[in-house]
Amino acid sequence: MSYINKVLDNLKVKFADQPEFLQAVQEVLLSLTPVIEANEEQYRKAALLERLTEPDRQILFRVPWVDDKGQVHVNTGYRVQFNNAIGPYKGGLRFHPSVNLSIIKFLGFEQIFKNSLTGLPIGGGKGGSDFDPKGRSDNEIMNFCHSFINELHKYIGPDRDVPAGDIGVGGREVGYMFGQYKKLNGNYGGVFTGKGLTFGGSLVRTEATGYGLLYFTQAMLKANGHDMSGKVVAVSGSGNVAIYAAQKAMQLGAKVVTMSDSIGWIYDAEGIDLAAVKEIKEVKRGRLSDYTNYRPNAEYHTEGRVWSVKCDIALPCATQNELHLEDAKALAANGCIAVAEGANMPTTMDATAYLQKQGILFAPGKASNAGGVATSALEMSQNSERLSWSFEEVDAKLKDIMENIFAKLDDAARRYGMEGNYVAGANIAGFEKVAQATLSQGI
Repeated sequence: MSYINKVLDNLKVKFADQPEFLQAVQEVLLSLTPVIEANEEQYRKAALLERLTEPDRQILFRVPWVDDKGQVHVNTGYRVQFNNAIGPYKGGLRFHPSVNLSIIKFLGFEQIFKNSLTGLPIGGGKGGSDFDPKGRSDNEIMNFCHSFINELHKYIGPDRDVPAGDIGVGGREVGYMFGQYKKLNGNYGGVFTGKGLTFGGSLVRTEATGYGLLYFTQAMLKANGHDMSGKVVAVSGSGNVAIYAAQKAMQLGAKVVTMSDSIGWIYDAEGIDLAAVKEIKEVKRGRLSDYTNYRPNAEYHTEGRVWSVKCDIALPCATQNELHLEDAKALAANGCIAVAEGANMPTTMDATAYLQKQGILFAPGKASNAGGVATSALEMSQNSERLSWSFEEVDAKLKDIMENIFAKLDDAARRYGMEGNYVAGANIAGFEKVAQATLSQGI
């Protein structure tokens, strides 16, 4: 039995109750086949794959908190510190009812390779809670964040583990957690990224994942004889990633025609009014069903998905496994030329395989959405140096990082005879650096 199959079989038995984690591991390891086969004896003897797929540590803890009516609630907190071979653990915190250990492990495993691709010295980790911040007051969210950090603070630090935001965790939540960490530890270390600009945050961090997605997509398109200008773009989601991906796509001359939230989606043939979306989602914290109040000619749907709309480029920016095989078939039938992931693993494995088989350019999230963590690492650098860079400086560094990521994975795919397979290229390029660092540091 091959080394990869042996490891996968063992993982499927050991973690049968963790489908998202198994999906992520299978997608990565199978695409690494030529690399593993070329070094199988060395990797097998060193148990390299076992060491990469087993986290350094998994921290689970109780998070009790009190709501505004005096009722006590209990949630579960998670932090999975996956691999720190190339730097301190780095990865976001997600507050959402769907959070469980499988999802946190899948995200943390992906983060290893995503962080490696940035070229910056950061390892892979992820965390969060099944707490739902929707509908909660600022005071309730502060109570939860303080309780969460009361336990997590023992395991994080500027040179140990530097969390950031993710779904359900924005500047407000990061501020509450950073404040409690500072109080408990008595120092002003750069232990969180995504902080407010008045206390160590970085310009461009809010826009980073969305902007980075478009910088990567533009590089991929240009390498294949295309350009963003004049293209029709379908975007899913309406959070930070989706909003700023749409904004940058528009700046590059594209027309964005869809966005979505957890209840429904909008189609605006004339192009999305991003100011209206920002007011609905960021100011009023409302639903996209209100969009037609701003644009009466737009369509609002509660059935189906945005991928049924005719577009040139699809940008899934909402959540994992949101683009299925039937969606991929619809995109292909409508003449889509590229799909670039803004969320973490939003495309199912069979949908990814179908898109690639159809010759549609496909950018995997661990490469195309790495702009957020890249800018987080730039925030860490500014904190360490006690400096604050301008928007233009950070944006230029982000653009360079994303273009370099594309160059790395394009080169890796070519070296192993898989030109145009950017999934394999991203996994190989990310893996090579982590593998060498892990082996160099011994057992």
